[in-house]
Amino acid sequence: MEYKTILYDVADGIAKVMLNRPSQRNAQNEALILELDDALARAAADEQVRVIVLGGIGASFSSGHDMRLYKREDGSLYRAPNVEGRWDYERKTFYDKCLAIWDLPKPVIAQVQGHCLSAGLMLAGMCDIIVAADDAQFGDPVVRMGAASVELLLHPWLFGVRRAKEMLFTGDPIGAQEALALGAVNRVVPRERLEEETLALAQRVAKMPPFAVRMTKYSLNRTMDFMGFRNALNAHFDVHQVAHATSEIQALLDRARQEKEFKQFLADRDAPFREAKG
Repeated sequence: MEYKTILYDVADGIAKVMLNRPSQRNAQNEALILELDDALARAAADEQVRVIVLGGIGASFSSGHDMRLYKREDGSLYRAPNVEGRWDYERKTFYDKCLAIWDLPKPVIAQVQGHCLSAGLMLAGMCDIIVAADDAQFGDPVVRMGAASVELLLHPWLFGVRRAKEMLFTGDPIGAQEALALGAVNRVVPRERLEEETLALAQRVAKMPPFAVRMTKYSLNRTMDFMGFRNALNAHFDVHQVAHATSEIQALLDRARQEKEFKQFLADRDAPFREAKG
């Protein structure tokens, strides 16, 4: 596959997979999702690769799904005409491809700066280790649009259930230092040293016996499954699909579709919450 929305490079046993839509804050259109899935599978199959680093070019890791592309434009997300079509598309394109990162046989380290929101939070949350820049912001404001969070409800697993409820009920993000205190990220480093520090950690992991790391990751993930991780994600996905069919979300998204500038819709959506915070 020829990549247009990501950068892929392998050196010294480390595959760097970088989201490359910086002018859109690495918002995920369908082209990016498919290319990312291909690149990660490629890295997993490459015997020379021991560790994968997943990051984003520019100011942000990822601002979420590219919601501007409501019409069927090149690389846009598909808007199914019915519940059945939406369930199938979002399961295959969003849910399954995200969970594939969790299931990769090699360790994946997220390199996160700036916005890490909604679908961006899903990507980072599926990684085994997260190194965050001091300017990173983790959030999920989609409840403000009438959705029941995103397709994968990782939030209580990352931040704890009470902090996750506050994040989702308000739409307000969590900063890097608080995310570190909550155990949601492994390290917080100065923005200018993010790439250097992430690569140094990846190099340390790459020195470990690869099959032992693979088996350890498998066992840790299975421990999470015994705790209900995958069942909880499955249960929420169905709730997310039901929320798509409510009159509430249809009214809110109809406004978004009618806006000439989606950025203005987002500004109007978030304005009352900015005022409330002062």
